[in-house]
Amino acid sequence: MIIDERLSIFIDALEWKLPEGLDQLEEQALKDQVPIIRRPMQSYLGFMLGLLKPASILEIGAAVGFSSILMSEYVPEETTITTIEKVPARIKAAKENFKRYGKTDRICLLEGDAADVLAELSAQGNQYEFIFMDAAKGQYLNFLPNILKMLPENGMLITDNVLQDGDVIQSRYAINRRDRTIHGRMREYLYQLTHSEELDTVILPVGDGITVSRRIK
Repeated sequence: MIIDERLSIFIDALEWKLPEGLDQLEEQALKDQVPIIRRPMQSYLGFMLGLLKPASILEIGAAVGFSSILMSEYVPEETTITTIEKVPARIKAAKENFKRYGKTDRICLLEGDAADVLAELSAQGNQYEFIFMDAAKGQYLNFLPNILKMLPENGMLITDNVLQDGDVIQSRYAINRRDRTIHGRMREYLYQLTHSEELDTVILPVGDGITVSRRIK
């Protein structure tokens, strides 16, 4: 048995516990094949938010509202949480879940394509101390300019699923032709983050890979 396998078994044995009631929402989302953040990412988000206690959060990719509800459990009551979603069925489900879990007054759901919503928020001069991106992977690079406009000094940008189940480190010729565009865009996104003079970025093997970027100027 290799070390990585032992570590995985050990982590699973710790049995990360969701805040009360959220296990039901997680179970339903998985049953409906809605992509939600994995257990390691849930744990990491909870830790980071409890540590940083940001006054404002922006999430790009609400899905059915699982992650924004989860994040609300680890920040002060006065923290504002804004999340974006464009798929009508998921918008409907997210609204129902916010009501079900008593989060309607704490989470603001913006409907529409993330690129358009981000441009509007940026033009309005909005600032967010903590930004979590978990949307269409091929669009991360397009979202970045407006995200940077809304991220203040020492603000944190966390991006999920950047390693693409390990595909991102492969040559593009080892990737299925249909996935090469996303593969190329993700590699460029990682390059931009790690070479930006505005950000200090680390790539961590949490879940399917994440980047943690701090605005330095």
